[in-house]
Amino acid sequence: MSTSEKSGVVEPEVLIEKRDGLGLITLNRPKAINALDHPMALAILDALREWAGDDEVRAVVLTGAGERGLCAGGDIVAIHGDAKKAVADGDSAAARADSPSGKFWRDEYILNALIGRYPKPYVAVMDGIVMGGGVGLSGHASHRIVTERSMVGMPETGIGFIPDVGGTYLLAHAPGEIGTHVALTTARMNAGDAIAAGFADHFVPSDQIPALLEALHANEVDIAIAKFAQPAPVSDFVAQRDWIDSCYSAGTVEEIVNRLRNDGRAEAAKAAADVLSKSPAALKVTLRSLRNARTAAHLEAALNEEYRVSVASLGTHDLVEGIRAQVVDKDRNPRWSPATLADVTGADVDAYFQELGDRELGLVAPKDAQ
Repeated sequence: MSTSEKSGVVEPEVLIEKRDGLGLITLNRPKAINALDHPMALAILDALREWAGDDEVRAVVLTGAGERGLCAGGDIVAIHGDAKKAVADGDSAAARADSPSGKFWRDEYILNALIGRYPKPYVAVMDGIVMGGGVGLSGHASHRIVTERSMVGMPETGIGFIPDVGGTYLLAHAPGEIGTHVALTTARMNAGDAIAAGFADHFVPSDQIPALLEALHANEVDIAIAKFAQPAPVSDFVAQRDWIDSCYSAGTVEEIVNRLRNDGRAEAAKAAADVLSKSPAALKVTLRSLRNARTAAHLEAALNEEYRVSVASLGTHDLVEGIRAQVVDKDRNPRWSPATLADVTGADVDAYFQELGDRELGLVAPKDAQ
């Protein structure tokens, strides 16, 4: 397992413990807001598989170390390196799937599917920042807790990527078109928004989280959470459902932007500007991914398609450029190619969904879940 230094002591980047009937998983990279890498994902996958058949574990609890958040997402600097190589070398889909990032996504998505079908209560404490890969670890849990500090989102289109980790499935099943709005603008959800959108279940004030974690050791999960849960805060997205639904129900990104610009409300105009700042190719692929996920038979089907799209993304200019602009050079001025929505062809979008042959993710839902 990968490790990190803390106070001069090398600690695992995932703390895994079994105590008082609970399987405890703590993401332990606080300086990186617990960003998820491949060794961490494998460690969690191994623990969950072991605990599934362990009678001494009645529930699993996921938390993040530090004060800033549960998990800021995946290690996109490593992905940037793989993407640069794939673009420079003109790597085939098979080569991209076999790259470190391709192998990471494979195991990460397998983990996401396991969480979604976990046979025991899985409690995710989504305090603070929960982005991208962090949503994959928490959004499919049976019990999802947010606080007044929660900031939940899928920021992928801002770096030329497409929502993954089962995010397309969650976004597509949010009420109305809230998920489309979140995906295309990369809007952040607070606690009320996350609960309204189906990304979380319960609101617990952050100062009550330690007491809740203590109560979980002595009580059944539902009883413990009920002691501390409070009414969910009001969701701004729900209050704005009229323009969100009417604008984002359009069949193309161009028409969505047109409706947002002509709506007349300041919030819609801001949303249009937010959309247009993102990768045009990623926007169009994301919209198709969301519409496909809306009719997907189950989470596994959505993850299978996400894997194809992620592997394709690894060979694109926009993923390299997006991560460069937002994370590496931090000039916040990506130069997208194609540069406009009109320049992105149907063939460009189709290329993201090409089958991978023997490199397919190939997840299958349990028969009783189909």
